[in-house]
Amino acid sequence: MQYTPRHAARPPRLPSPSMPPAATAPPGFDLKSTAWTLAALRLQSADLATLVAALDARFADSPGLFDGDAVAIDLSPLREAGAVVDFAGLLPHLRRHGMLPVAAQGGSPAQMAAARAAGLAEAPDAPAARAEPARGAVKAVVREVPAPLEVVREVVREVVRDVVREVEVVREVEVLREVEVVREVPAAPVPPMVVDKPLRSGQRIYARGGDLIVLAVVNVGAEVIADGNIHVYAPLRGRAIAGARGDVDARIYCTCLEPQLVSIAGIYRTTETPLAADVLGRPALVRLDGEKIIVEPLSS
Repeated sequence: MQYTPRHAARPPRLPSPSMPPAATAPPGFDLKSTAWTLAALRLQSADLATLVAALDARFADSPGLFDGDAVAIDLSPLREAGAVVDFAGLLPHLRRHGMLPVAAQGGSPAQMAAARAAGLAEAPDAPAARAEPARGAVKAVVREVPAPLEVVREVVREVVRDVVREVEVVREVEVLREVEVVREVPAAPVPPMVVDKPLRSGQRIYARGGDLIVLAVVNVGAEVIADGNIHVYAPLRGRAIAGARGDVDARIYCTCLEPQLVSIAGIYRTTETPLAADVLGRPALVRLDGEKIIVEPLSS
């Protein structure tokens, strides 16, 4: 929306009939609402030394997992204890691991005041998460979901909100003998998207409504997304997300599998779970079995 300043209480001065109205200067900016999805880094401890050690242990083997990605610091586990977080010491360590801390959420009034003083915005509190055992002092959210319906919602909200839009179903209405008949018009098949150039870190390709075929390398930090299947006929070193709208039958085919992350219908597998020797760097197929990612050699 365009910002219009308020005028003083006195009425505006009208131009003289003999004088033309002054030209209005063009607006310098517009204000528009927008939505921005952030990954949440949930702190289980306020001790800086413990946090630094946990961050190094968790992300030392995956330096490209966060490539300047914006994150929100979730303070909800520390809210009741009222622990003091050393933001001045913590933020540089997060940036060293490729994260860009921009906001905080879930903390006590004192904790949120300290976060604002450190330059962090205040993000809305996240919905209550299901209870699960803590792993170390820092919990990095990797977008795990408990049920197929939640898989679709979380993928749309947390992974590809900036590129996925709801597809409107076109309906044709006929009136026959004063009776309204509503029928759906079948959508035309969407041809696969073909990418024949290497994808650099920070680039994202999304094949909406169909398959994605990549003929060049997908480098670390790049992301390929498709509502259908993904075919990569080159090294896959970045992130591949197939079945982005919840298609559990979607698959990822690759001639050289070395990914940061693979996902089918919202179920993820990262470099934290090493690939077997018979698929790492080799032709492989990624599919979904229930709520488990299966990676197997691609037979010739």
